[in-house]
Amino acid sequence: MKTILLEDFLDGGIIKEKSFREKINLMNFEIFSNEKVIIKGCAGVPVPTWAYLIIVANLAQVADKIYFGEPRHAVKIFNRVK
Repeated sequence: MKTILLEDFLDGGIIKEKSFREKINLMNFEIFSNEKVIIKGCAGVPVPTWAYLIIVANLAQVADKIYFGEPRHAVKIFNRVK
């Protein structure tokens, strides 16, 4: 399972839309092709809903399954039907 850490998108300790979108545009989502992917949030930083939506919209084009949370208690939010 591959992991996306939302802390990698922090800008000055918070998620700012402009820098977040710039980082998303630079990401190669093909590395998640046909993979299970978990999106791990930031415990100490509020994450806007739009941040999850943007990541999932990009991942859903390539990943087989998308989860949110910690690996032991992950919540499935997307499953590609084959």
